[in-house]
Order: sequence, then C-alpha cells, then structure tokens
Amino acid sequence: MTIRILIADDHPVVRRGLILFLQTQPGLEIIAEATNGKEAVELVKIVQPDLILMDLIMPEMDGIEATRQIKQAIPEIKIMVLTSFSDQEHVIPALEAGASGFQLKDIEPDELIASIRKIMNGENQLHPKATSHLLANLAKQNRSEKTIIHDLTKRELDVLKEIAKGKSNKEIAAALFITEKTVKTHVSNLLSKLELADRTQAALFAVRNQLV
Repeated sequence: MTIRILIADDHPVVRRGLILFLQTQPGLEIIAEATNGKEAVELVKIVQPDLILMDLIMPEMDGIEATRQIKQAIPEIKIMVLTSFSDQEHVIPALEAGASGFQLKDIEPDELIASIRKIMNGENQLHPKATSHLLANLAKQNRSEKTIIHDLTKRELDVLKEIAKGKSNKEIAAALFITEKTVKTHVSNLLSKLELADRTQAALFAVRNQLV
C-alpha cells in the first residue's frame, strides 16, 4: 500500500529536502505541501492524505491548532509532528490535539521512514524527549487527582463509589442508609471538589483512580 503524504512546513528548504528524500522511498508518495497550518487544513479536505508531517511553529495557524482541526474533521488521518522544539509546552499540546507521533528534525533519515511506517500500522512514535514529557505530565495529573481525592469526606467518597456502580440517588440512599436529599448534597459537593461536570465524569474519575 502506498502511503500518501502531505508535508506542512513554512521553510522551503525543509520541505524540499523532505520531498527529495521521501520520494526515493518505496511505498511513499508526496501528494501536497503546505506553508502553514491554515493551508494544511484546507489542503487536507482536497487531497485527503494518509499521513501529514506537521511542523509546529508556522505563520497564520500553528501546527497544534492545524492538527486539532484536521483530526476533528477527519479522525483517521495520521499526523506526525516534525519539529525543532521538544519542550513540554509543545509536546503535550501536540499530543492532546491528536498527533500520533512526535519527532525532532534531527532524526536520522532511516528512523523517520521507520516511524512513518509504524504510525501507519497503528503505533505511536515519540522521540525520547517527548516520551519523558508525556510521562511527567501523566504523573503530575495522577498526583493532582490523588490530592483532590483526599479533599473528599468519607461519605462523599462512599457516594462516588456508588455512582461508579451506576446507582441512582434513590439506590445510593438505600445502600448508605441516608436520605435522597443528602445524597444530592454529597453529589453536588463532590462534583464541585473534583471540578467535574456530571455523574458520568464522576464515574470515569472513580474508575481511573481505581476506587471501584
């Protein structure tokens, strides 16, 4: 299967170098190039590539916003960020926007080809620096959630566990030997403390933190 690629980068030399190299590789076809994120978003609708090599810092629209818009419109498209920046402020937003890979421009040519093929096979490909930032961010998020859990009272925690089991307020009241009104108060309080919008998010929170 031929992998159809769109290159989005505001530097002509970078685009030209990538095109010249990638065109020599079997099974790869460069179908379009964009000079900024806005162009990439517009071109995707027309040429519908299999994969995009996306720079991050570009005029008019950066690569993170372009990635977000493209993935929202066509979720199946694979996007590999190819950039010079490996700091957390670029890595985490790019991955959250939907990028399947994050590589630096100093990557070895053979590694780039391998990463492209692995992404198309459903594997996420992250530069070691990107991986370390991602793990640090997840650890920070987990620590934050664990800290919030300690802010819940024992009864709020009991109610949260019952919510995660799919019980209604009436069923929770019966299980905990309290009134429905009290249950509603506890639900309201724990949603506020956890900064969650509804019971579904509360149930997911409980499962994620292994409370059930």
